[in-house]
Amino acid sequence: MPRIAPTRLAAACALALALLFSTVAVAAAKGVSADLRVIGAGGRALAEETLRTGTTKVPTSPKATCLGRGSGGSGRNATVKGPTALGLLAQAAKSTASLRPLLVTDAFESEFGLGLCGIGGANATKKKSWYLKVNHKNPERGGGSVKLRKGDQVLWALEPFPYPPELALEAPAEATPGVPFVARVFSYNDAGKRKPAAGATIPGATAPTGSDGRATVIVTGPTELVARHGKDIPSNGAAVCVLGACPQG
Repeated sequence: MPRIAPTRLAAACALALALLFSTVAVAAAKGVSADLRVIGAGGRALAEETLRTGTTKVPTSPKATCLGRGSGGSGRNATVKGPTALGLLAQAAKSTASLRPLLVTDAFESEFGLGLCGIGGANATKKKSWYLKVNHKNPERGGGSVKLRKGDQVLWALEPFPYPPELALEAPAEATPGVPFVARVFSYNDAGKRKPAAGATIPGATAPTGSDGRATVIVTGPTELVARHGKDIPSNGAAVCVLGACPQG
């Protein structure tokens, strides 16, 4: 059998590695498209956007000390493999200023994975932590280990335990000025079970939602509606366009 010259062997190995890294890079670039919503302190929306994510570098911070003394991050970048709930957040923080600083710790990465302490200046405390839901359900795992699929809906919300219900709002995409339309609000519990949300308020509604979660709403111009109910997690924003004009931002 002919022997392969060392130089040819080295070249073949280099080519194989180049192809491997190229394939990984292309896969990461394609990623997975998912919806991200982040709710900070006081029910303030920090972000609501759709973006793509794959394997991602997540910066850790010595300031991420929400897990106690000595729990701060190393300051190094951690690699989160594949499209994940934490990777989606980290990807969004690169371009969305309201999500920065992102405080993540790798102090206990080998045992529990990466820990999320802060988003956009809203930090976890002894009473509140970052609550993760994917498709309205608590995966009960760290965000770095929650794999995403195309079209998944990811929510991060700073909330006390036991975590409150999450609201979801349905409204028509277009309306006529002064002409009433019906919007509906649902409530999702920790397990993702849905039911109509009674007593929720919606801007422009003539009254809070009824037992069926419905309310009559009147708008005079382009409006983004958000449903609220007590200490529940506020709903998604529902953009209602009027006469061809849509809410900005």
